[in-house]
Amino acid sequence: MSFRKFIALLSGALFFTPLLSQASASQNQDPYVASFETYAKEVAALNKNSEANHAFETYAKEVASLEKSVGYIGDELPIPKAMKVMDGVYTVVGSFIWGTLSNYGLNNNLSAIIFKDGVFIYNGGPNEAVAYSFHQQIKRLTDKPVKWLAVENDQGHAYFGASYWSDVGVKNLYSQERANENWHRIFNQNKERYAAARGRAITQSARDVTDLFTTFKDRKTIDVGGGETVELINFGGGHTPSMTGMYIPSRKLLFTGDLGFNERLPGLLHDSHYKDWIRSFEKMVAMVPKDVTVIPGHGTPTNLATIKRQTYDYFVELIAEVQKIVDRGGDIEEVDAIDQSKHKDRPVFEQLSKENARHIYQEMMAEKTKNSP
Repeated sequence: MSFRKFIALLSGALFFTPLLSQASASQNQDPYVASFETYAKEVAALNKNSEANHAFETYAKEVASLEKSVGYIGDELPIPKAMKVMDGVYTVVGSFIWGTLSNYGLNNNLSAIIFKDGVFIYNGGPNEAVAYSFHQQIKRLTDKPVKWLAVENDQGHAYFGASYWSDVGVKNLYSQERANENWHRIFNQNKERYAAARGRAITQSARDVTDLFTTFKDRKTIDVGGGETVELINFGGGHTPSMTGMYIPSRKLLFTGDLGFNERLPGLLHDSHYKDWIRSFEKMVAMVPKDVTVIPGHGTPTNLATIKRQTYDYFVELIAEVQKIVDRGGDIEEVDAIDQSKHKDRPVFEQLSKENARHIYQEMMAEKTKNSP
């Protein structure tokens, strides 16, 4: 039997291998590709025919590349169904808790806006498997191609899925320059952290594609056809060092990214700054009409007044209470006693409320020490 005929017969047999789910597959591959890679290694160990070895390896790589180019990376995950916000605008609302194995790392919002010339995606997803699953939902809503992707900040839930969108042909990738530089710097350590917390099977295929992004410092206007534009705006720091919001004037539609939280309690992270968050939120509000529809970074779509109450007003009230403790020389344990009970029914209240107060206290004390004579 010729080598070429043997390849054809083996291909036919492997093609009908049952597909593994994304959540359990060892490398987000279908068994067809995985089998060839395993077989290539076995042949290499037993066979000195370098031509045969190379053929198997090359074939496996070519099939894997072809599958990714047409958007296939495995079974579709049961992520939440995209909700319709308005005509041509859909959002998958992620879990209100942390990214976990059970929610596939999806704890933020992924959005798709259908324009005349194609689809614009806001946030790449926490991994390629979620990005792929979101893409399948988009394909059931429209036959228009995805042409643009913008990410909100330098966090994994915005960036890790970007390599999927690049693989399926999305050429127009956008990020704020500082966020893009930060993500490139922390990619490897964040990938390991996400893999440990959310599962290696759905994390390890992600690649650093920051070199493919078009970056901007403060603002970028994108012509999306049909007389419409998308405004990408760096509103400033707060939750993260920079924050790319997105505004679509023709639809009075605002994407706050992680400057805006609805339902879920907002959180101050290790690189968050409460003063920056307040300034950035005020800048954002000043730049858009009061009657905009708002898709927040976390939580369901709503209006500007609700987002202000759920995010900005929460911090303003907490800052005032912490300031009283600092002014009278109180210690950090006292901030734990601040009454935040009116927010107790909000998701992750127990995990974040005291930590938010402590974070504000520590920032205030650091500034007080810095300004002391």
